[in-house]
Amino acid sequence: MVTQTNFSKKDKKTVDEHTSLKASQVYEIIRLEGEAELVRKSSSLWWSGLAAGLSIGFSVVTEALLSARLPDSEWTPLVDNFGYSIGFLIVILGHQQLFTENTLTAVLPVVKRKKFRWFYAMLRIWGIVLFANIIGCLIFAITLVYTPILSTDIHQAIIEIGKHMMANTTLEMFVKGIAAAWLIAALVWMLPSAKGSEFILIVLVTYLIALGDFTHVIAGSTEAFYLLLIGVSDWYELIFHFFFPTLLGNVVGGTTLFATLSYAQVKEEI
Repeated sequence: MVTQTNFSKKDKKTVDEHTSLKASQVYEIIRLEGEAELVRKSSSLWWSGLAAGLSIGFSVVTEALLSARLPDSEWTPLVDNFGYSIGFLIVILGHQQLFTENTLTAVLPVVKRKKFRWFYAMLRIWGIVLFANIIGCLIFAITLVYTPILSTDIHQAIIEIGKHMMANTTLEMFVKGIAAAWLIAALVWMLPSAKGSEFILIVLVTYLIALGDFTHVIAGSTEAFYLLLIGVSDWYELIFHFFFPTLLGNVVGGTTLFATLSYAQVKEEI
């Protein structure tokens, strides 16, 4: 038979120090971070988003570097897909603004506040960050195509990576976009509890996105722009086959599913 015992402040402190964060605590941490981001100046959001768009390009470059230097074998993707994590490491550990992170961080304050001004602030940050990310990806792709920064074999590897992504059907772009956004949102949700293990967590989650061929609207934009600039694809294919379906999938996965369910599990506790 369980009996009631006195639970002192010292006991509570001991328990808190040896247990992980509760879901409600994680929610509050991310919500407060979201509120701070929603009131940032537009110029700050723009430059941070531009930096993220440039940084994420190193995902495709690193993956291409590994692919070009590994033998053509069935196990090669198990290794070269680790390169996909590099851009995300730079962006997340560098505290740069990435659109898919904001499908969770910027949404949680809106879900709780339920006021139009917060919804408007969310649309503002989405618009600025998404546009800045895309411009950063375009600049990065232009640099790859029109400067001698990479060797011919690396360029060929980038082309193959891009063709592999564009081989998805429009429906696959959308559905795989949901999976990618869910994983990014899960990564954001887990980071507050990953003290000292952030590097490993980011690598593992983003590696899974690459290994599963899940589509990410920002990371994939560098590849899509690259193919456009060298004449392998056209604007219609970039916009309607890749960008819009993937963007919609990322929003659904990060906002409609993960953010809504995250709030639902803690709303009675907060």
